[in-house]
Amino acid sequence: MMEYRKLAEVYEKLEATPGRLEKTDIITGFLNETPKELLKIIPMLLMGRVFPLWSPVELGIGPGLLYDTISFVTGISKQDLKTTIGEMGDVGSAVEKLFEKKVQTTLFTEKLTVEKVYACFENIADASGKGAQGRKIKLLSNLLTSAAPLEAKYLVRTVLGELRVGVAEGIIRDAIANAYGIPPHIVERAYMLTNDFGKVAMTARVQGEDGLTELTMEIGTPVKPMLAQISPSIKDAIKDCGTAAFEIKYDGARIQIHRNCGDGSRGESAGGVRIFSRRLEDVTSALPDVVWMVNKAVKSSAIIEGEAVAIDPETRRPRAFQDILRRFRRKYDVLEMIEKIPFEIYIFDILYADGKSLIDETFENRRKTLEGVVEPIEKKIELAEQIVTDSVQAAEKFYSRALEKGHEGVMVKNLKAPYIPGARVGYMYKIKPVMETLDLVIIGALWGTGKRAGWLSSYILGARDAETGEFLPVGRVGSGVTEEQLEEFTNTLKPLVEFNSGGRVKLKPELVVEVAFQEIQKSPKYKSGFALRFPRVMKVREDKGPEDTDTVNRIEELYSSQYR
Repeated sequence: MMEYRKLAEVYEKLEATPGRLEKTDIITGFLNETPKELLKIIPMLLMGRVFPLWSPVELGIGPGLLYDTISFVTGISKQDLKTTIGEMGDVGSAVEKLFEKKVQTTLFTEKLTVEKVYACFENIADASGKGAQGRKIKLLSNLLTSAAPLEAKYLVRTVLGELRVGVAEGIIRDAIANAYGIPPHIVERAYMLTNDFGKVAMTARVQGEDGLTELTMEIGTPVKPMLAQISPSIKDAIKDCGTAAFEIKYDGARIQIHRNCGDGSRGESAGGVRIFSRRLEDVTSALPDVVWMVNKAVKSSAIIEGEAVAIDPETRRPRAFQDILRRFRRKYDVLEMIEKIPFEIYIFDILYADGKSLIDETFENRRKTLEGVVEPIEKKIELAEQIVTDSVQAAEKFYSRALEKGHEGVMVKNLKAPYIPGARVGYMYKIKPVMETLDLVIIGALWGTGKRAGWLSSYILGARDAETGEFLPVGRVGSGVTEEQLEEFTNTLKPLVEFNSGGRVKLKPELVVEVAFQEIQKSPKYKSGFALRFPRVMKVREDKGPEDTDTVNRIEELYSSQYR
């Protein structure tokens, strides 16, 4: 057993420590003190997560429900609570202050343990159906009632998904490596394959380096997709790759498909297909037509990647991206939506087949394996259209044809490249006839005035700090949003409001938008050190989560290269 107070004290140390190496040392020491049975959850909790990003399980507690609970436990009105949050700048610090003032014998009657806290989180996530909100409030109230002020501070931050202690994946990786004397690249690869630091930490302690090297992918557990860089031209891409595979960049949504034809061996569940979105959400239940296609076309147990494209039945051209999201989000009348918005699936990579990881194979070999695993069904599920060439002229012709079909452009893939999950490396390029864009998260907003009164109409954009996981401001955007979208944005963002202060609101970083801009400038005004000049919203990226947003490092790279 471990008292939750110990974890809260580690959070407090991490928040007060700016240095990356010092943070790593704190976590290294804590991992060495952690009971073995808790290692499967401690790494997630240190990053402010309760469940893995790819898990369908979630707490289902937003700011409104949390504030109701805090108000109930402390006896303070919601308005006074919001005022205190505004003064402190953070709900966790506000709750700590309120709990310090509150003198009540019901507090601190039972010491919290990490085990009890996590079990309560699981029970909160399980609450569903009629009366679920009431049960969630009761469970969380019981937890907070037993919490000391410091514990309450980090409990509410964890519930909101805003731990704010500056710990991201790189620090956890290095701490596990230090704690168990294993090279960081071995830990990195184990995490890359399993997408589970809990499993990695447990294996590292019990089985050491040999155990980590034996970890592999499992059907049913998604891995992060490899990301592409933007190339300014086909000529540049061929210069970097030589003879390369050119594929249509389909105007759809990326999916990762897990197909199991096995009997339960190798950790696979017997039978079935699971489909994960770009942000690793399980969307299987919304796509029964895709499940049918996969069962018909994919002949081996495999993890494959593709693009789901919403097709206009009459023109055969791609439909709007929002139509794709309507399919992904659908919970009811799914069959009716299949008729209205049919999908075609284009498969372009394979990561795992018949019990073996393929990510170390070259793309050329992976494509050959893919051709043996997938039997295309015309206008249902097909392999991505491809040519292999080093001819700029041939590639330009292929690119033009992709655009004529209504797609976004082309992908250029190095034939000799491995697959590196979660990385943006120079093995794969995208070429589109549009300027560079960034995927950023909205971290704040201003209430509009005049015609825009009553709407959140100016949005503060945040880029992710890859080291700490913090979202740092890179500018404010108000253009590119219609009045209809203003209303939609406001309705979407209102439940994410953490506090208001003088017409400015702080938002839980959740809504991702694709933003175009004219230029990147150095800026002392923003904590990121950069500002976007003339940014405008292109579209909402509901297929991406805050963890998928572009990093400050990427903005710095673009800043350095924009005048070359």
